[in-house]
Amino acid sequence: MKILMVSAEAMPFAKTGGLADAVSAMAVALSDRGHDVRIVLPRYYRIDRKQLVMLNGPLGIAAGQTEAWTAVYKSCVPAAPDVTVYFIDHEQSFGRDGIYGTKLEPDFYDNPYRFALLCHGALQLCRKLDWYPDIVHAHDWSAALIPVLIKNVVRHGAFARTASVFTIHNMGYQGVYPKDAFPALGIDWGLYYGAGIERHGGLNLLQGGISCADMITTVSPTYAREIQTVEGGFGLDGLLRVRSDVVTGILNGCDITTWNPETDALLPKNYSVENLTGKTQCKAALQKRMGLPVRDDVPVIGMITRLVDQKGVAEVFAPTYGSLFALCTTMDIQFVVLGNGERWCEDEINTLQAKLPNFRAYIGYDEALSHLIEAGSDFFLMPSHYEPCGLNQMYSLRYGTLPIVRRTGGLADTVTNYNEATGAGTGFMFDAITPGAVYDTVGWAVYAWYNKKEHIQKMRRRGMQQDFSWDTSAQKYEAVYREALARGCGC
Repeated sequence: MKILMVSAEAMPFAKTGGLADAVSAMAVALSDRGHDVRIVLPRYYRIDRKQLVMLNGPLGIAAGQTEAWTAVYKSCVPAAPDVTVYFIDHEQSFGRDGIYGTKLEPDFYDNPYRFALLCHGALQLCRKLDWYPDIVHAHDWSAALIPVLIKNVVRHGAFARTASVFTIHNMGYQGVYPKDAFPALGIDWGLYYGAGIERHGGLNLLQGGISCADMITTVSPTYAREIQTVEGGFGLDGLLRVRSDVVTGILNGCDITTWNPETDALLPKNYSVENLTGKTQCKAALQKRMGLPVRDDVPVIGMITRLVDQKGVAEVFAPTYGSLFALCTTMDIQFVVLGNGERWCEDEINTLQAKLPNFRAYIGYDEALSHLIEAGSDFFLMPSHYEPCGLNQMYSLRYGTLPIVRRTGGLADTVTNYNEATGAGTGFMFDAITPGAVYDTVGWAVYAWYNKKEHIQKMRRRGMQQDFSWDTSAQKYEAVYREALARGCGC
């Protein structure tokens, strides 16, 4: 098939979270299976033009109320030279710091226009190249206009045999704007209601994508069920239940080349499921790096996260009720955190560091440290309120680090709960998102570490043998694409 992916993010060019990893890895996996896969991104300020190749001639894009003239550049995914990446270059829209916003302006006021330019531009680029895809695969709210355009604007023209697939990576971000932003989308006012974009008198771009897509996917089977509930649907659960026949959940894979303890160049010592000796050396290196006593006889709990409410940070770090202080003062453990986000949480983490000799944190992001935490920790904590897929629990399992997770979304699909009687399982799970549940489940894991060492070793090896490659997921996307073609254009 010919597959065009439209996204605001893709590795290694632009990233705020797991979306970027998923888009590039999915494209590579599909390309490896023989498909012609291409990606369209904005050319953000930080993407150096000098590292790209410019296409001949400008591209006229009819977004907003006037035609915009842009340049188009191209490159490829480094891991897969056959996967071409095109960049829409429009300085007024994308020549700024930030993908969706900045700390001073978290959501750019002109995002409806910026991402309408991306979506219209992706289809116009196909015309310029005389390359018409079988599938246009749109990712998240910023590309949600693609299914609207495919269904209502271009389907009876050159894209008559093109179907749309829309992947929801996170229901918590929907592209909600006031009604007066609608003209920026560059479509007829009849589609305000007709394409399902109107919500509560304003715009909801995600709702439009859900309403118009030929097929809808999410990034794990459990999350596909959760978004159809009141608790997980963020107001769109009713629409998703109406369209449930086209909704499916496909678990994201992970990058098993970069995240491989046997070959990871960022580790002080590599190791494997057959020989875990190197993990002990990684633990010592992590303790030394974080300024903790080098002790092999104490469990290390790691956490790499965005410091935002979704990730359960209040239940761990909140000043008056978070569980971390109790964990670090009542248990013989060490706890390390890597992340950044909400200011209150960063400040509280720094306060806790000053009080707790067995707790250390790095505020920010450091790729080498993230690998060292995955390898050097004994447990990895992910107390998410919701987690569409999650990658760190997969990395942890591959590195023999046992996840402690809430039973939600992709965490429920990738971690099997510990059975204290038999030693079965690959991690430790809880349901209630409360500080008490976090404390009790960490305590359960720590008890097992001290008293059931043979179980811990078996669980480590079992986790390291799990298959989280993208090939299985790519096969499932092929089936979705075939169904989208049958539904959308009778192909």
